[in-house]
Amino acid sequence: MATATYPPPPPYYKLYKDYEQDPSSAPEPPPPIQGTYLLYGSSYTTDDVLPSLEDQGVRQLYPKDPNLDFKKELRSLNRELQLHILELADVLIERPSQYARRVEDISLIFKNLHHLLNSLRPHQARATLIHILELQIQRRKQAVEDIKRRREEAQRLLKEALGTLEGQ
Repeated sequence: MATATYPPPPPYYKLYKDYEQDPSSAPEPPPPIQGTYLLYGSSYTTDDVLPSLEDQGVRQLYPKDPNLDFKKELRSLNRELQLHILELADVLIERPSQYARRVEDISLIFKNLHHLLNSLRPHQARATLIHILELQIQRRKQAVEDIKRRREEAQRLLKEALGTLEGQ
């Protein structure tokens, strides 16, 4: 039974042969990609922009204000969603054939909620990063305090040992 071996290394591995002796001899990594690029036949972009609802062909239910109160708008859309779900229940009981428009309205509200939440992602990422960095700072301060405490304890033990040796 024949088994496949590992493929040979790429030819550019030779560029790194003197890396152990001289780390600066290795070539610099390629610059980061900017703009649009192809990957496995699909086009991607490095621009991290959330497309607007209109670009996606969806009607926007909240104002296009740059100083938008997200909490207020999310609550408003949530109340509207609850109302439409109750209306859907009534329609399903009384006029089941007319449910499609209610489902479309609910879908529109969900798309607007989803878009609003996605527009908060950069803020969430920044807040998460700040929280992680604050925890790291706190852990490092605790580690420094622990080292100081252990150093003082070691100095105290050395003084006691020295005093015991001098007392003999």
